[in-house]
Amino acid sequence: MRHIFVLLLAFLSLQVSAQFTTLSPMAEVSVLTCGKGNELYSLYGHTAMRIHDPANGIDKVYNYGTFDFATPNFGLKFVKGDLQYFVSTSTFDDFVYNYDDEKRSVFEQVLNLTQSQKQQMFDRLNKVLISQERFYTYKFIDRNCTTKIADLVNEVVGPNTAKKVGNTDLTYREIIYPEFDGHFYEQWGTSMIFGTRVDEKASQLFLPIELYQSISMAKNGNIALLKSNKSWLVFEDQPAPRSLWNNVYTYIAILLLLVFVNNDKFTLVYFTLISLLGLFFCVAGWYSFHTEVQWNYNVLLTNPLLLLVVIQYGRRKASGLYITSLLCLGCLGVYLIYMLNKIHLLIVLPMIVAHAILLLKFALKVRRKKLFA
Repeated sequence: MRHIFVLLLAFLSLQVSAQFTTLSPMAEVSVLTCGKGNELYSLYGHTAMRIHDPANGIDKVYNYGTFDFATPNFGLKFVKGDLQYFVSTSTFDDFVYNYDDEKRSVFEQVLNLTQSQKQQMFDRLNKVLISQERFYTYKFIDRNCTTKIADLVNEVVGPNTAKKVGNTDLTYREIIYPEFDGHFYEQWGTSMIFGTRVDEKASQLFLPIELYQSISMAKNGNIALLKSNKSWLVFEDQPAPRSLWNNVYTYIAILLLLVFVNNDKFTLVYFTLISLLGLFFCVAGWYSFHTEVQWNYNVLLTNPLLLLVVIQYGRRKASGLYITSLLCLGCLGVYLIYMLNKIHLLIVLPMIVAHAILLLKFALKVRRKKLFA
């Protein structure tokens, strides 16, 4: 315990001494933009800040994208939207080494700042490290590793220095959907769990590439904010690894099996699982602080009412089964109309067709008195 206390004091003393260091005229402040990976958390790339001052022996990277898997109730906190991310630091060499190991690009944009602005940026970052500001609640669009760096640039250089410069005619969903190409079930899952918020026009900067583009065009007063570009690592984006199950073929195969096997028990198990998923989406929309998962119209497809279909079938209530089947079909019709201008229509269309066929089968069997005879 004593050793931990000593290490903590040493860490704090280093941060306090760093906070009062005066940067030399040789110091550079840079934004680092990192390439995409194949893990879910790295599909969009990453943003960090570098302070480099050879005269003072400083070469530090500040990373706002750190989280701890050991956090108690990690999964629940992530879903609820109160998982605490925090700022961590590393040497620039270690930072580049890690990305080289992952075969991910690292690009540096050296900022054209006055000496006063450099010092302010450095002091601000070090103050964050030793205060409660070190921790922040992650939000997919509103508060992430990129937006935190953009906020810092805007605080030091001036409001709206780092801002959205393109793709404002697209929705957030239309921007993020292609990022999952090659990761089928991740693409399907994020399409399903996100609600109306991501269908808004993407007026806000939130991705690493967007901040990179913004800095390239931004001004610091009457001069360009970008002083120079450096490419430390350059890799082609790695294609998604081939998977025997994570692809559109298994998705279509399962739905075809459901439709053509014509086994009521199989269909009822499927409807139970899908309805429970829909209930999860409803609870997540109510429970979570993530505005992206609220007002989720995809529950018209993963409809909790499908559980009533299962219950009515189990109770052998022909009229109840007929009514709930028609009700679910009506929901599907509304969903299809609403989806006509959505980018993820094609990925859910096979489910819409399969659900419609299965529900029609139940309704027709009741009408023809082929059930519960």
